[in-house]
Amino acid sequence: MRHNKEIIIPNITEFKTKLVSWAQQFEEVVWLDSNHRLQSHSSYDAVLAVDAFTGIQTDTLNGFKKLEEYQEVTKDWIFGYLSYDLKNDIEPLSSKNFDGLDFPDLYFFQPKKLFLFKENKLAIKYLNCVLDDVDSDLDTISSFSTTVEPEISNNIKIESRLTRDSYIKKVTTMLSKIQRGDIYEANFCQEFYATAQIDPLKTYFSLNSIAQTPFATFLKNGSHFLMSSSPERYIKKEASVITSQPIKGTTRRSNNTSEDDDLKFVLKNDQKERSENIMIVDLVRNDLSKIAKKGTVKVTELCELHSFKQVHHMISTVEAEVLPTVSPVGVISATFPMGSMTGAPKISAMMIIEALEETKRGLYSGAVGYFTPNGDFDFNVVIRSILYNASNSYVSFSVGSAITSKSTPQREYEECLVKAKAMRSVLEN
Repeated sequence: MRHNKEIIIPNITEFKTKLVSWAQQFEEVVWLDSNHRLQSHSSYDAVLAVDAFTGIQTDTLNGFKKLEEYQEVTKDWIFGYLSYDLKNDIEPLSSKNFDGLDFPDLYFFQPKKLFLFKENKLAIKYLNCVLDDVDSDLDTISSFSTTVEPEISNNIKIESRLTRDSYIKKVTTMLSKIQRGDIYEANFCQEFYATAQIDPLKTYFSLNSIAQTPFATFLKNGSHFLMSSSPERYIKKEASVITSQPIKGTTRRSNNTSEDDDLKFVLKNDQKERSENIMIVDLVRNDLSKIAKKGTVKVTELCELHSFKQVHHMISTVEAEVLPTVSPVGVISATFPMGSMTGAPKISAMMIIEALEETKRGLYSGAVGYFTPNGDFDFNVVIRSILYNASNSYVSFSVGSAITSKSTPQREYEECLVKAKAMRSVLEN
């Protein structure tokens, strides 16, 4: 049974900083922050879940079945992640590339302590506790210093898993497969990495201050950390409505207003970028149609421009009404991995991706999110993220772009560098 308390927070920004700092004492932490943007985490502006009462951690074998059993048994709030490599649980695929991070493939926990923000209201839900526990924690949180976001000097030397020439060669190979008709589009990614020790929380604060995206995430599972400035929603469910919002189409921003407007205009009218987006929309529509009531799959937003602090993106929104016979986890397993990080046809694209990429994706291009007690959920796409294994001091971030018949390898490489800018600047400064 959860004990509930609601309070008014006069200074949300200050309180959130204190709260996430206080949370670092726990081994299990998921912090989701929408940064006051419209695409919030379902009904909440921000969410914190800490301190596992129960949990599940597994590899890809029967991963979705185990998660479904766990979600149905707990019938409570559960938070965690799905790694990209859970594709191997759905299709006859494998992941044999290098893995320096060594994260579990699937991880969820039922938090003892839960904080839900909506405007200036904070709902607190504690599991198996008394009112004094909540009040005691609030007193402790309020005593935390707000000066926890100093300029950090990681001064890390970042290395690339691929040279520029190797990247261009691999993209050229992918283009030949597109020209042969094996696939129409595929998302090709590359890893940047270092061996170093970092402060995960300060690194997250620094990354979030640069990007301020609607699906920012700080996740801790023991010695495994995710610091994410993701702008993309994978999928959410509210009652019977499911929504997916793929991103395809990216350009940099400029401090010059006129140049920034020009960049937006060029992106909006770039036929190559629009075709990328529309192909993924078709893939998402196909995925949703497997689990939706007939005639309910609709594109409510197509190739709309959204501006973030460092980049402009084209985002589409696809909605459907899920069949009552499909479980919450069933919705995810039917649509996973997300189309924006795979390609079309999906299985062929994933096979080609695996053959050409050098690194196991793991949590990168997977998803972080939560289930509510009534089976609703909301998950992001893990992109624009730094991953860190503190036990072996391995730091990693990956970036990618969609390859189509109209792609130019050199231009795709430059797009990757634009997407890598925030993570690189945080780690190398």
